[in-house]
Amino acid sequence: MRETPRAEPPQPRPHRAFAHTAGASCSGTPHRSDGRTPHTPRGARQPDPLGRPGTTPPVPGRPTLFSALVALAVVTWQVLVHGPLARLDERVSRSLVDTVPRRLSELASDLGNMTVALPVLACAMAYAVWRGRRAAALYAGLAMASVPLLVIPLKEWTARPGPLEPWAHGYYPSGHTATAMVAYFGAALLVSNRLVPVAAVLTAVTGTGLVLRGFHWPLDVLASLCLGLLILAVSSSCTNRSSSRRPTGCSGPS
Repeated sequence: MRETPRAEPPQPRPHRAFAHTAGASCSGTPHRSDGRTPHTPRGARQPDPLGRPGTTPPVPGRPTLFSALVALAVVTWQVLVHGPLARLDERVSRSLVDTVPRRLSELASDLGNMTVALPVLACAMAYAVWRGRRAAALYAGLAMASVPLLVIPLKEWTARPGPLEPWAHGYYPSGHTATAMVAYFGAALLVSNRLVPVAAVLTAVTGTGLVLRGFHWPLDVLASLCLGLLILAVSSSCTNRSSSRRPTGCSGPS
């Protein structure tokens, strides 16, 4: 009895894995013939430490953003009704004001001035444009522009008096803290992710100086940190989506 020959496994055929697609954005660019997505989608790529073109900045997770939104809502509610959290905040502030020399706390507070923070962000935006990351620079600038658009209405709505100026109103939230956070973190993400710890230190020093000098209550600073986190998250998400829509460049034959 003649033995049935075994079926030979299919042999890979050359030039079948990829095909040149007519009408593609770049002639001669290989495309997958089976239409499957690559193993690592472009939107899931992790940024490299130097923030080179094509990389995306890290975005906080949804639990972190939800926690920041809840904290901002609770703190704002307590300030509006002058609840127990706001009263505790005032007692803590009175025990902290002027515990360090005023000159030192004022220098720390000045890190949140527009004249200090904005030039830092502007230089980082120029660097990003030079490296070809125009969309990232644009969204960083829009994030900075959104700070007064969000902070000023909150100040008018809450009308919270200041620690050393009870006759004045409009201290909640802290505009200096939000400016420092968005400017320094935005600059760090545009230049190099390794600068993020530096941005965190500068933001913390700014908020601490504002509290120790008596320019703001601690809850004013906390609310601005939550607001800044939300602004940076939206900016990073917009940058990621813009990067994922950017077509891959084609290189000609050498």
